[in-house]
Amino acid sequence: MNLLRNLIRPYLYTRYGFHRITGTGAFQKDRIRYVNFSVQPQWNPLKRAIWKYHVKQFHESSCSVASVVSCINAIRALENDAAHPVSQRDILDRVTTGNWKARMSDGGYRGRRGLPLPLLGQVVKDSITAYKLKVRAVDVVQTPKNAAPKSPVRRILTRRLHDFDRHGDGLIIIHFDQGSLVPALNIPHISPVGAYDAATRRVTLLDVDPEQEKPYQVDLEVFYKGLSCDYHHVFKAFGYGSGGYVHVQIR
Repeated sequence: MNLLRNLIRPYLYTRYGFHRITGTGAFQKDRIRYVNFSVQPQWNPLKRAIWKYHVKQFHESSCSVASVVSCINAIRALENDAAHPVSQRDILDRVTTGNWKARMSDGGYRGRRGLPLPLLGQVVKDSITAYKLKVRAVDVVQTPKNAAPKSPVRRILTRRLHDFDRHGDGLIIIHFDQGSLVPALNIPHISPVGAYDAATRRVTLLDVDPEQEKPYQVDLEVFYKGLSCDYHHVFKAFGYGSGGYVHVQIR
């Protein structure tokens, strides 16, 4: 596994450098817009909660921990305003699914670090169960590449984005190629959605990467491309095929 990491890193940095020099990919002008953390609407308790409990990852491979604990704390806040927030360390000790804690270590679990999409979905489900939260359903969706704008998977995703933003019906955690959205390496990454503007068709991400100091907006088409990118084939050895999202239906 270390050999594979050493083989993929030169490719990733070469691709990053190419986009930076040519102004392509995530380096395109006006591709992203950074927003302030003060955007917390009072009329949407769920949206307000996910912004309030958003945290940054503590380790280069712990984006899943920060994303899941942010969502767990947001749901807990809806059920009990006085609930003490769960820490990232706490949730790793409590939820053992897929050797989650070991995957966050420097050596990983048998050389594997982070969470592929299917395992992320199971961790979300088991975290909800561990903290005895009430949700209607958890749906894990792989987003196919080159899906037509009116395809069912894209139509459902857009509706869920709208329902989260306008009605606070459910949370969305995305599994995406970070370098497709922001100037970063093209690696699998996980973060929760923070908002969706149906008028401008722009999605706001609460990126858990500490290097992304502020939330940012991207166009819906760019957003979907980030979710539907096939990860580099070398990542398949670590269980990463392609991206998608986990939808937690609250009501």
